[in-house]
Amino acid sequence: MIDGVKIKKLKVIPDERGRLMEMLRSDDDLFIKFGQVYMTTAYPGVVKGWHYHKKQIDNMVVVRGMMKIVLYDSRKDSPTYKEVNEFFMGVHNPMLLQIPKYVYHGFKCITDYEAICINIPTEPYNYSEPDEFRVDPHSPEIPYCWDRKDR
Repeated sequence: MIDGVKIKKLKVIPDERGRLMEMLRSDDDLFIKFGQVYMTTAYPGVVKGWHYHKKQIDNMVVVRGMMKIVLYDSRKDSPTYKEVNEFFMGVHNPMLLQIPKYVYHGFKCITDYEAICINIPTEPYNYSEPDEFRVDPHSPEIPYCWDRKDR
């Protein structure tokens, strides 16, 4: 796994009224600090990426559908430099994915309906100076192909 990436398996607690799933608690080992909470979605087959942050750490949970979240370590001083990780997250695999600074990430909806992701970054969004640095999702700069892999 890419250096600094952390995952937390999430527990869904169902009963006859519905279900509950805690995502991130201030007493979790991986909790750093709170910036904001926001929702992002993707339609079937849509890829959103690549981008990285210089200040914020992301904590992502897919709460509807399934997403393939992919990370690429471009940090030259990292022991996992140029490593790629794939995470299949959502209703069939509930987990929180913590993405460190300077690690490129993107996602693709892999269900046939809109997937919803909740992100709890450590920093609030700065509208005048966004901490977001983008690369085209199909750029050869990152050695990854978003196509489905039929093995």
